[in-house]
Amino acid sequence: MLEAILGSIDEAIHAVNSEGITIFYNSVAAQHDGIEIEEVLGKHVLDVFPSLNKQTSTLLKVIETGKPIYQQAQTYKNSNGQLIDTVNTTLPIIVNERIAGAVEIAKDLTKVKELAQKLLELQAKVNSQKSKPTSIMGAKYNWNDIISGSKSMDKVIELGRKAAKSSSPVMVYGETGTGKELLVQSIHNASSRNKGPFIAQNCSSLPESLLESILFGTKKGSFTGAIDRAGLFELAHGGTLFLDEIHTMPLEFQTKLLRVLEDGVIRRVGGIESYMVDVRVIVAMNEHPLLCMKKKILRSDLYYRLNVFFVELPPLREREEDIVLLIHHFIKKYNYQFNKLVLKIEPKAIEQLKTYQWPGNIRELEHSIEFAMNIIEEDDDEIKLKHLPDNLTVKKKSEKGNEKPFKLLIEETEKKLIQQALFETKGNVQKASKMLGLPRQTLQYKIKKYDV
Repeated sequence: MLEAILGSIDEAIHAVNSEGITIFYNSVAAQHDGIEIEEVLGKHVLDVFPSLNKQTSTLLKVIETGKPIYQQAQTYKNSNGQLIDTVNTTLPIIVNERIAGAVEIAKDLTKVKELAQKLLELQAKVNSQKSKPTSIMGAKYNWNDIISGSKSMDKVIELGRKAAKSSSPVMVYGETGTGKELLVQSIHNASSRNKGPFIAQNCSSLPESLLESILFGTKKGSFTGAIDRAGLFELAHGGTLFLDEIHTMPLEFQTKLLRVLEDGVIRRVGGIESYMVDVRVIVAMNEHPLLCMKKKILRSDLYYRLNVFFVELPPLREREEDIVLLIHHFIKKYNYQFNKLVLKIEPKAIEQLKTYQWPGNIRELEHSIEFAMNIIEEDDDEIKLKHLPDNLTVKKKSEKGNEKPFKLLIEETEKKLIQQALFETKGNVQKASKMLGLPRQTLQYKIKKYDV
């Protein structure tokens, strides 16, 4: 009866004993592998699947370590030479506190991958037939792609979910590499505009001379070589336009952008016709807007128009509890990309990654794990300290005693001064701002930043 139950499940099931000998193998698994059940039962897994070895077989790896492996991608050739793509969950079988074997449940993604490849080929053919293809990057990320367990990020996600229910502008601030676009795409995909286009543009990458024509479009004959072309506002009609590093825009152009935000009307360069556009604008900055206004690179009227929802992404150094989560997420990601089976990272390496300051934030952490996954030995399943990039370890060696980075010392001193001022003024922000010689808005920002 047990065999009948397991045989009726629409997923491949393969169980082996502690020696790696197959003790159960259902018909779905046999279909995946292109062989008969009788050819597998009673035989060692490596004898039946010679393209695998002790390091790449998830069943043997679980028997060796006693630890489960969840959602591991695996690519192998079956007995007919056909390439099979699966996602496996492999669990140890424990009997009387001893590893008696392992069982693997596999989902076959071969057909899905083939269909996806055919779709890409068809899209390539369609694109090749167009004389002037328009490349529009959609939003592919959602809330599930934000890896976090910290309270600070919980607040960010909560505010982002509220912003998704609105059509008001959103201003996102965060250091380079903190995941601003991931957050913005998640807001778009959770909004009522998720069926519409998502257009992203980094303003710092546009020359000042092309900024207006790129955003608002051009009319044929308006200047030498000009053609009738829609700008990003027209292309984003009914959807979201994401403008990154908006503070790099020239001040005079910020006035034009403000006017569009106010009335929703754009006019192509050299044209006389006006177009009403329905676009939700989200902007991002890697410098704080209050500092940008003080430096006179961001117009205050544009700031107040855009700052309906203000979302600040905390830097990775303030999300220590998320570092381990992100490490394992990136290991899993590059296991799939590099077809490896790295299961863990040694405590020394984790400690090094947790104490590093991460000026490049999550992007730098991902690249560090990618580097380690590239150089780790083929027969090794653990990332060690020696596998990490030199810049992560050399800096640590050069530090003396308990010295702290200068920036951290400044921040700690600033926090203590703010706490003292608020204590002396019994929490009155206005009085505390006068005592510290800071604008009220700046003090409120720092109170929030330091969680005073």
